Amino acid sequence: MPHSTLQIIRDEHAAVAAVLRSLSMMLERGPGDEPERFFDVLRAMLFYIDEFPEKLHHPKESDLLFPRIARAAPELMPVIRRLESDHMMGEGKVRELQHLLLAWELIGESRHAAFAEAAQAYASFYLDHMRTEETQLLPAAQKALSADDWTQLDAAFQHERDPLAGGVRDPCYDRLFTRIVLTAPSPIGVGQA
Repeated sequence: MPHSTLQIIRDEHAAVAAVLRSLSMMLERGPGDEPERFFDVLRAMLFYIDEFPEKLHHPKESDLLFPRIARAAPELMPVIRRLESDHMMGEGKVRELQHLLLAWELIGESRHAAFAEAAQAYASFYLDHMRTEETQLLPAAQKALSADDWTQLDAAFQHERDPLAGGVRDPCYDRLFTRIVLTAPSPIGVGQA
């Protein structure tokens, strides 16, 4: 039986993965003749990651999904501990990236490599985190959780969904998403590849 929670998590993961891949593609392309626009969209991407996955997606997983899986499948506790540790470090890693990006923008090329290395490491870290959730936890949850668990999870995960992943559009974020979509390359945007 399909559960909306599982699809929401996968959709939100896909949105974050698309932003991370677009960020990497933009780094490969570089600022070119429009450095203001380039740095502006990278800042917007990092703000998006901080605003949606870190503040909305991860808390639902940590507070609602992980405890249920831990009770139903205690053998997964080492995986849950690792993922929970990732969640705890995530916000700090995004803030570090924001600082490194600002340093590159304000100080110049001497700070480019530090940001690029940290951004690639973060993208790998995050993609691995999501892959672990999808390959180890979600299949176990699908097998082990009760119908009552799924009813509660499905209701909770419907709230405050990521607009890039099918959530309700919030007009206060229109400028952010417009900035990302118009400038970032595919798969997240319509900018030059």
